[in-house]
Amino acid sequence: MKGDKVEIVIDAGDTSRTYEIAATKAGRRVEVANQRGGVIEVSEVTRSGTPVRTARFMSNRVLALVEHPADGDSDGSDD
Repeated sequence: MKGDKVEIVIDAGDTSRTYEIAATKAGRRVEVANQRGGVIEVSEVTRSGTPVRTARFMSNRVLALVEHPADGDSDGSDD
């Protein structure tokens, strides 16, 4: 859902780099998959599961992967 976000911190030799993948429209979500061969894949996908944007990172270079889910309070109630 809009607001989902994943931050990835990568070891880039003498420094680190931070990348951010976010669900940019309503109905989209961000999925994280650990692929064969030591690859982490982060994708923004539509409701039907079609990938819109994909980023791949070598898992031995990933220092941190932080998922920030959307609020999830879409009905406006104060439970």
